[in-house]
Amino acid sequence: MADDLDWDAIIAPGDDAGRRRRTAEPAAEPDRPMSRREARAAEAAGSECARRVPAPAEGTDDAPAAAGADARGPASQPAAERPASPADAPVARSDDELHPDVRALLTGELRAPDAQAVRDARAGNRPGRSARAASDSDGPDAAAGAAAAGGAAGGDRGAGGTGDGRGRSGGGGGASRPPREPRPKRRRGPLIAGIVIVALVLVGGVGAYAFAAPKVQQLISAVGGSSEPDDYTGDGTSKVTVTIKQGDIGEDVAKTLQRSGVVKSSKVFYKLLLTSPDVSFQPGSYELKKQMSSKAALAALKDSGNRVQASIVIPEGTALQDIEAGMVSKAGLSEAEVSAAAKDVQAYGLPAGATTLEGWLFPATYPINPGWTAKQYFQSMVDTMKEHLAAAGVAEADQERVVVFASLVQKEAGLAADYPKVARVFQNRLDIDMPLQSDATVAYGTGNTHKVTTTDAERADAGNPYNTYVHKGLPPAPISNPGDVAIKAVTNMADGKWLYFVTVDLDTGETVFSDTYAEHQVAVKQFQAWLRAHPEYQ
Repeated sequence: MADDLDWDAIIAPGDDAGRRRRTAEPAAEPDRPMSRREARAAEAAGSECARRVPAPAEGTDDAPAAAGADARGPASQPAAERPASPADAPVARSDDELHPDVRALLTGELRAPDAQAVRDARAGNRPGRSARAASDSDGPDAAAGAAAAGGAAGGDRGAGGTGDGRGRSGGGGGASRPPREPRPKRRRGPLIAGIVIVALVLVGGVGAYAFAAPKVQQLISAVGGSSEPDDYTGDGTSKVTVTIKQGDIGEDVAKTLQRSGVVKSSKVFYKLLLTSPDVSFQPGSYELKKQMSSKAALAALKDSGNRVQASIVIPEGTALQDIEAGMVSKAGLSEAEVSAAAKDVQAYGLPAGATTLEGWLFPATYPINPGWTAKQYFQSMVDTMKEHLAAAGVAEADQERVVVFASLVQKEAGLAADYPKVARVFQNRLDIDMPLQSDATVAYGTGNTHKVTTTDAERADAGNPYNTYVHKGLPPAPISNPGDVAIKAVTNMADGKWLYFVTVDLDTGETVFSDTYAEHQVAVKQFQAWLRAHPEYQ
């Protein structure tokens, strides 16, 4: 901005002699603006010239100005020897006497130049300045011609290249360098999501991060433009049996495959089915693999060689929760359906006091029927249990007690030959109102259905209704699903006075039965020694 202003015209807008001398002198390059170095050199030369000019005589027109200047300056410095100062310039008394750029600056009409105008200024392309110089030196005619020339030049450069009537020209102007390519916008999504994660960890700790991290990852994917693959690749890993039920449509099959871990997304598989209208599925069980791509899973389902006769196998002593899991993985049923069917205890014709299906599902092999519901599978298991109870000679009124008793024997006994002895030990204790002290019942009450060992604290917990160390009598409900051997052991107990037993070898199932507590302590030490030798069981 400083280089564009005509400071001489600003300081002295009138027709002073100094301006007339400068404009009258020919210049080699009239349109080229003086650099700052040249301006300073010219100013120094002018000051030297001023010192060499003798002071005007008294009585002349210039005497008052000289006297005034001498009065303003220091007493020791004559006015003729003092360098020229901008303060000596005449003061503008109206808007017309102001320099156009100054007037525009004061009125707010002057705006910051755009990038193109700055480049034009640096290149020395200023037609408006030529118009001002012509106006100051050659009069109105020359000024009009220069302004017209400047306006024409601006018009040739494109839109906006018109003059404003004051000698200033606008317009795009020819660029002195090629325009730069626009920089690509940076994606701020990952950065923002990272800040969110840090803030969550600082404020809420690890718990907040664990809760919010998946959502923040979705935010990163949505804003950053990246996403996790929604399909597996390859032909899969471990084997899994999947059942297609009668009446299943493509969407049901897709959900079953995702629930069984075969495909990663049911939506991806279903979209693939929509592009393959000729595909049809036959109800039944198919041997597939986990983590298969959608294309590989579809090809495997179309291959008749993968169809198998699947079944639900329930070993003796299996807990209800494991049976439910088998129904989901083998029969192709949903967890919600199986859980709801298991809670509807009174729908299966059980005794009025029964509160759970635990103990009433007879251990056996049940073939998969693709058209069955969860209730139909459970009903088949309950009916089979009732048949075996009747075959063992159990009256209907005694079925519930026998099932609870047999479930206890099933979990505590090892060898089949010991089942009747174990049943006798528990019955002898019941007869003398002695606590059964079964670790299997305590473990079941804590939610552990796969181990029978317990801790001192668990055995002392009176809040556990299955804690037979604290509560006398049989547990309130079965703790497993007993088989024929356990049922017959309860209905046909061995003869003996045993009150104690302990399995001293968990690998072989060897069990020691004792009549007295002292004998029992010897057997317990034998079992503890075996446990120390086999830490994998602890």
